[in-house]
Amino acid sequence: MTTSTITLKERAAAAIAAVPTGLYINGQWSEAASGARTDVLNPATEEVLASIADGGPQDAQRAIEVAAATQKTWGRTPPRERSLILRRAYELVMERQEELALVMTAEMGKPLAEAKGEVAYAAEFLRWFSEEAVRIGGDATLSGDGKTRILVTREPVGPCVLVTPWNFPLAMGARKIGPAIAAGCTMVFKPAHLTPLSSFALTQILAEAGLPAGVLNVVCSSEAGSVVGPWMSSGLARKISFTGSTGVGVKLLEQASEHVMRSSMELGGNAPFIVFEDADLDAAVEGAMIAKMRNMGEACTAANRLFVHRSVADDFAARLAARMSSLVVGDGIAEGTQVGPLVEEKALRKVEELVADARAKGAAVVCGGERVGNAGFFYAPTVLSGVSSESALMSQEIFGPVAPIIPFDAEDEVLALANDTPWGLVGYVYTRDVERGFRVTEALEVGMCGLNTGLVSNPAAPFGGVKASGLGREGGRVGIEEFLEMKYLALPRA
Repeated sequence: MTTSTITLKERAAAAIAAVPTGLYINGQWSEAASGARTDVLNPATEEVLASIADGGPQDAQRAIEVAAATQKTWGRTPPRERSLILRRAYELVMERQEELALVMTAEMGKPLAEAKGEVAYAAEFLRWFSEEAVRIGGDATLSGDGKTRILVTREPVGPCVLVTPWNFPLAMGARKIGPAIAAGCTMVFKPAHLTPLSSFALTQILAEAGLPAGVLNVVCSSEAGSVVGPWMSSGLARKISFTGSTGVGVKLLEQASEHVMRSSMELGGNAPFIVFEDADLDAAVEGAMIAKMRNMGEACTAANRLFVHRSVADDFAARLAARMSSLVVGDGIAEGTQVGPLVEEKALRKVEELVADARAKGAAVVCGGERVGNAGFFYAPTVLSGVSSESALMSQEIFGPVAPIIPFDAEDEVLALANDTPWGLVGYVYTRDVERGFRVTEALEVGMCGLNTGLVSNPAAPFGGVKASGLGREGGRVGIEEFLEMKYLALPRA
């Protein structure tokens, strides 16, 4: 172990110690009403990082009542004031980029360089929506007969329920909290219990930036339903914004229907990555590394099925395997680490089971294919060739560093395979033929597509999917619209 690693671990410990570990309601950090606490583990070492307050129904009820009461005043806050709060928060996040990254790496596992990238990505949502806050528009026109003036304004939708996943603990919070603040909405927020510390640190920064008490209320719980359920049934919340599995999203939509709540759902993915015979293979491999290995493959945008034209499939597999097998696996905080652990034992077992199933159905392991080490939740970067369409990983999110390669012969064939899934979040296409590129991206049933690129996420772009991958969009110019309602005013014209 190097001196620099020891120093980073000491800094990470100090950064974690500075993060509050309670519930945050009405501007105060407090314990859960039950007094319960739950541990946050380091997935690289399986050591306890922190013990946090484990919220329940009583805490949830108090939080939503505070949010509803605060909405009356917060919704009338001048747009410029909301903008400045977000701008100050952006600056504070960037000032503390390394400390926030150290917290994230410790609780989630991603390499420190990736964590720093996520901090910058999260900060950009705060900056983007600070600028959108003062650009909330309206409309004024005349009716067709000229007798009525039609005025259209936009108002905050009201108290919002925000639920985020564990894989991008800072960015997913910022992507939801940013537009809610910009629009003038109060919030109740449940971060993932596996990675709550990054969300608590962001909450602390927003308070420091001047966000008034009661606007953002945070209740973490090891039993999500005990908190989110009361929020959904309260009748006080007017919107739900959820990122997570399709199964949970469907249940939340059912609950939202009871009170006709506005709903934004960013759900599962099964991204196809298509490489045609004319593709630049070096660029395609580079794109596959980004689309597959970002966050150790634990991303809804991860390339889940790599369809490669049969004429170049073996060459592509060899090149990708060479890159994957060269990656350094280890504790994300250690110098040189390129692939960290999966988030928990359950996630590791799922990857092991999916690879075993693929192998039983004829897939060959080109590289990897096994657990790494005796401690922590590490899995070797893996390339599988000759994957059968009957393999379970063809219809399930892998959420791990496994790249299954499926050969194809014709454009129509690969489009049918790519679209043969209930999900439709993102797709990737590599070809030098511009016409084919447009034709295939238009035919893919997805909400986002990367043409000769393995990265689509951008705060300035609308993020979201179709089919079972969700409803609504986050980010971009439309991101704030999810938190606004239209009001139409009719005025007789003299």
